[in-house]
Amino acid sequence: MTASFAERLRAREKLVGTIVTLAAPEVAEVLSGAGFDWLFVDTEHAPLDMLAAQTLLAAARVPCVVRVADGHEATIKKALDIGAAGIVVPMVNTASQARSIVQFAKYPPLGVRGVGIVRAQGYGFGFADYVNTANERTAVIVQCEHVAAVEAIDAIAAVEGVDAIFVGPYDLSGSMGRLGDVEHPEVLAALATVRDACQRAGRALGIYVASAERARAFVAQGYSLVAVGIDAQLLGQAGRGIVAMLA
Repeated sequence: MTASFAERLRAREKLVGTIVTLAAPEVAEVLSGAGFDWLFVDTEHAPLDMLAAQTLLAAARVPCVVRVADGHEATIKKALDIGAAGIVVPMVNTASQARSIVQFAKYPPLGVRGVGIVRAQGYGFGFADYVNTANERTAVIVQCEHVAAVEAIDAIAAVEGVDAIFVGPYDLSGSMGRLGDVEHPEVLAALATVRDACQRAGRALGIYVASAERARAFVAQGYSLVAVGIDAQLLGQAGRGIVAMLA
């Protein structure tokens, strides 16, 4: 059986993706064809509901991870039921939150995820195979994007079932009184604290960056899960580049 996204994540393979915010299945198709390893479907900040997210997942040709709006049981369950390869949960600041998220994402006996007849298991046609393998093949990723999470990072990284810590540098900088200044020495020191904790715990480490150049620098530091850019920005930057060259 081909290694799942979750298994590759745990092995800390380099996985390069980008953030999808536009509710057009063609976007997921095009970005899949561009060669990305995975897509980050954002239902937290983007105006995407679960039906729109499901349409993107159906069009994609690479694994899709859904960033949910919160860590509530129903939210996590719906994201996995539409066929997400994993979830990214924002603003996880304590180990207790992380443990609850793992519970909601795993079927018994590892957790409390409920069972429905849904897209993830082929609307029932692949039911047995899916429920028997989902706990192993579903990625649970928690976001470290607040100074409180940095302070609790060793405990969060130690939670069994958390596959990766994904840093949100912009919100983290804001929580430190440095909104948007992601290169400030204090913010970089916080990132180093998170990196060191993940390396001690053997957890994969992820981050959002705006450019491939910055992504390279983080990969060199041990980050293996990188989301580079956002679909709307990529489109806008390509357009601006054309205009600038022909000005």
